Amino acid sequence: MNIKIILIALGEPNSTFSEVLFKYFCSIKFKKTNKKIVLVGCKDLLQQQMKKLRYKLTLNEISNIKYSKSNEINIINVDYKFKKIFNKITSQSNEYIKNCFDLSFKIIKKNKSIGFINGPVSKKHFLKKKYPGITEYIARKTNSKNQVMLIYNEKLSVSPITTHIPIKNVNKNIKKKKIIINIMQINNFFINKLKKKPKIAVLGLNPHCETTDAISEEKFELMPAINFLKNKKLNINGPFSADTFFLNKNIKKYDVAVGMYHDQVLTPIKTLFNFNAINLTIGLPFIRVSPDHGPNYEMLGKNKSDASSIFYAIKFFNKIS
Repeated sequence: MNIKIILIALGEPNSTFSEVLFKYFCSIKFKKTNKKIVLVGCKDLLQQQMKKLRYKLTLNEISNIKYSKSNEINIINVDYKFKKIFNKITSQSNEYIKNCFDLSFKIIKKNKSIGFINGPVSKKHFLKKKYPGITEYIARKTNSKNQVMLIYNEKLSVSPITTHIPIKNVNKNIKKKKIIINIMQINNFFINKLKKKPKIAVLGLNPHCETTDAISEEKFELMPAINFLKNKKLNINGPFSADTFFLNKNIKKYDVAVGMYHDQVLTPIKTLFNFNAINLTIGLPFIRVSPDHGPNYEMLGKNKSDASSIFYAIKFFNKIS
């Protein structure tokens, strides 16, 4: 897949995502990017937010991606009626966000040379209780199954077997079949897209990979999955105790750490790399990336947000093709 265009759905309008985009578009990195960038969102709102934050940038409104230009901020407009430039996050923006996603998916379906970035959304207001996270929302919208969350950094990436579920439900969702499917997806992604056979570490669920219970997830689910994958010639080891795995001497040996639940792996990777990481969804008909931060309402309109993650997201697309 030769990605020529990066399509960016702007997501929650009352977030700092517009600010971090402005910072990227003002940088030398934007001038050097080898991809065309097309935004999908409200042009009028973006212009007013730009003015409020004192950025001087020009938007090139287009009706079709075939009219997009290199080194310009191309935008396909999505109508949105707003009262304030920056406002509290509510469900009132849901229809607009949905329209941005729907138009983006329609464009991607017709054009295979597109990489997709979505801005952050409020799980509370947009997803409500219909989907555990935006990963699951996009999977449903694109009729995808077996999608995998991968938080990517060149030095170390992580992936949780379970994602946005309560901690009390984690152990019942740790199954050999799911572990095998997820890790095969990760391995194939690294080989096919990053041209690298990854070294994969699997973390245990229980403290020190031990339990006094008769049923041990490490013994009955993890080890059978790891042994199966070793027989498939994957470069994989584990299970490792999560409390010591993220020491420097250990993480230098691996490309990916697969954990059993969300915070087991996302907490250490954000501690290690801050916002120099991106959220990848593997298993979709296209490559989807999201900056590794939420709407960040507390920083809205202050022009103080860290833009590292959007820089890293676009750098990733420049790298893979």
